[in-house]
Order: sequence, then C-alpha cells, then structure tokens
Amino acid sequence: MIMRDIELTDGDIVLRPPNHGDEEAVFKAVRSSITDLSPWLVWCSPEYCLADTRSWINQLPGLWQQGTDHSFAVFQQHDGRLLEGCGLSQVDLNFRMTNLGYWVRSDQRGRGIAARAACLAAQFGFARLELVRVEMIISVRNIPSLRAAEKTGAHREGVLRNRLVIHDKVQDAVMHSLTPADFNLGLRGFSKV
Repeated sequence: MIMRDIELTDGDIVLRPPNHGDEEAVFKAVRSSITDLSPWLVWCSPEYCLADTRSWINQLPGLWQQGTDHSFAVFQQHDGRLLEGCGLSQVDLNFRMTNLGYWVRSDQRGRGIAARAACLAAQFGFARLELVRVEMIISVRNIPSLRAAEKTGAHREGVLRNRLVIHDKVQDAVMHSLTPADFNLGLRGFSKV
C-alpha cells in the first residue's frame, strides 16, 4: 500500500500518513504535550527530541509496506494545524485484527478529536486491510483515553490484569473493541480503493 495516496476525512479533520514536511509540527505538538502524554506513552519522555520524530517518520514507509503499522497525523481541515497522532499498530493479517492508539496535543483536548480520528482509522482498517477487529487497550488510569474510546461506540470488554507496562510500571488495562458491525458494515462493507 502506498502511503502518499491515503487521506481520510470527516469534513473537519484529515488523517494522512506523516511525511518529512510534518517533522517540526509533530515534534512541537509532542513537546508541548509531554506532561499529558508521557504517563501513557512509552516513547514520550522528557528526552523526546526532533531526531526521534525524524527516525519515526523515516521508518513509516517500510512499516506501511510490511502492513504492520499504519500511522496517521491528524490535521484540522480548514487550517492544516496538527491536532494529534493516531494509528493502527501490531496489525495481524492472519487473525485480521489490530491495536488502535491515539494521542491528542494538550491544547486540543476535550474537542472529541481522538474519537473521530479513531473511527476514521478503524474504518480504514476494515475497508483497506479487511480487518474484522480493532482493539483499544487503555490503562485503567488514563481517563481521557477511556472517554475517547467510549465516544467511538467501542464495546468495553473488560479489565485485563497486568496488561500494560509503561515506564517499567505494570498496569491493568481496559479492552475496548470495534468491528465492522459497529459501523453497520458486513465483512465486505467497504470496497477496496
């Protein structure tokens, strides 16, 4: 799958794979949100630097081609401002499922962006990757992310004990899932583009 051909929108936000022109915007969004993001994201630490952003963006074409990771940058459609990151990781094409993750820059929290971006990413997974299940595994203490998962309409399936290790701390996590039926789709609900 060619990354540059992918763009998803709901008319207000746009998801597309990040490219080298986005390095500075991604870096600034993460740096300005370290306090809110670092408790939940292993890669987000006070040492996060522009070289980390560049390295991540450099890896993306290969990951997209392998089909194991489909990361998106999320932009405001009317002005192109970077709002968050969202993506499908640990894609398992044998079992046709994936993990869905998201983060929102601190100054954009509370606008429902994470839930809308998550729905677009999940629908991409069902349509383009022919997945049958999208999972969101969220620390029981990460209240903003749990609220976003609920807003997607995902089904809360239960608490998984000792499911996450973040910064060497073992945490219980809530499992949420989406399936094509949650979007009124059959297994072939979308045509491949």
